[in-house]
Amino acid sequence: MKFAAVIQYTPDAATIAAARPSHREYLTRIKADDKLVMSGPFEGDTGAVIVYEAENAAEAEQLLKDDPFYKAGVFTSYIIHRWNVVFAHPKLVPELPRP
Repeated sequence: MKFAAVIQYTPDAATIAAARPSHREYLTRIKADDKLVMSGPFEGDTGAVIVYEAENAAEAEQLLKDDPFYKAGVFTSYIIHRWNVVFAHPKLVPELPRP
């Protein structure tokens, strides 16, 4: 199941910059484990959307809480929704798995 996390960041650019390398390493690792569908920050580093592949909402929330950004206080608030992908354009979302 897909779960989309809509996340707000701290306005502290130094905190974000310090934690970004370990955050990206973590995302790379969970992507390799087939737990990350897609992610990316909002313009201006005000927040992000991260879409997880998880068995349930609790697992998705644990993936978020294991993120170095969460541990460093970059994530100031978040909401996680179960997300049902109905349409995806393969040229615009090239990272999506193909049937």
